[in-house]
Amino acid sequence: MEAYGRHLILEMWDCKRDVLNDANKIIELISNSANEAGATVIKQFYHEFIPSGITGVAILAESHIAIHTWPVEGYVAVDVFTCGRNCDPQLAVNLLISGFEPKDHTTLEIKRGSPLIKGTLLSEAFSTA
Repeated sequence: MEAYGRHLILEMWDCKRDVLNDANKIIELISNSANEAGATVIKQFYHEFIPSGITGVAILAESHIAIHTWPVEGYVAVDVFTCGRNCDPQLAVNLLISGFEPKDHTTLEIKRGSPLIKGTLLSEAFSTA
């Protein structure tokens, strides 16, 4: 067994601030990114904070996409987790990067359920030292 799924953690800085507080645009971006990855959206939940910020999750047949925005800071955090071999979460990440237009971003991939990290602390498994 290689892994049960792929979990991509996407961090984006200095994004287009008008998109970060636009719930309709975020729902559209998440839906489109799930479709791009080959996933099936079952349901979506979002909450708009006052004065700004949005948090939400798209429940997928294959797992989930979660998002949190900080419009004032221009920062977005996204988790894209898909199971099975029919989805490619990297395609979802690529579309989200295009939609938010960050000046800087980073992605970390974790192979969920992989025997390579079984019994290993995640901090040890992903150490850059």
